[in-house]
Amino acid sequence: MTFYDFTLKDGRGEDYPLEALRGKVVLVVNTATGCGFTPHYKPMEEMYEKYHDRGFEILDIPCNQFAGQTPGTDEEIHEFCTLRYNTKFPQMKKSDVNGENALPLYAWLKERKGFNGFGFGPAAAAMTAMLKGIDKDYKKNPDIKWNFTKFLVDREGNVVERYEPTHSMKNVEKAVEKLL
Repeated sequence: MTFYDFTLKDGRGEDYPLEALRGKVVLVVNTATGCGFTPHYKPMEEMYEKYHDRGFEILDIPCNQFAGQTPGTDEEIHEFCTLRYNTKFPQMKKSDVNGENALPLYAWLKERKGFNGFGFGPAAAAMTAMLKGIDKDYKKNPDIKWNFTKFLVDREGNVVERYEPTHSMKNVEKAVEKLL
């Protein structure tokens, strides 16, 4: 399987074949509307507007698996994102990213880039402390740990990086720029 072999459902329930993204740089993100990291929508939209014409795409995949922070319907989530953050990038159907009901795309992404730590700083320390209480072995599995984990895919469909939500959006943008 390659990145382009997967098909997702968009927020309206229509097929969204990733083949349509061939040749583009793609940021795949599991999102939430009520999370401390929800403000990531702002720099994500800024990046989208800045680089979209150069072949950059964002796949927004709402997920309610982390503390129930995305409780709404697909329509409510879309309304929140467009009204609050003026997002224009494609938003998929709310889906699981871990467990038996996880999107097959996420199993594939996690096989290619497993968890590699939260980095440094107060947010990283807080995430580490929280996850130790949930799963003592969290460092040893590739599961998505929280909302706004990002996978960067190059123009050939290779997963080149995984960014935990605690990583700087400026660093994400620098990596996108290099791939464009």
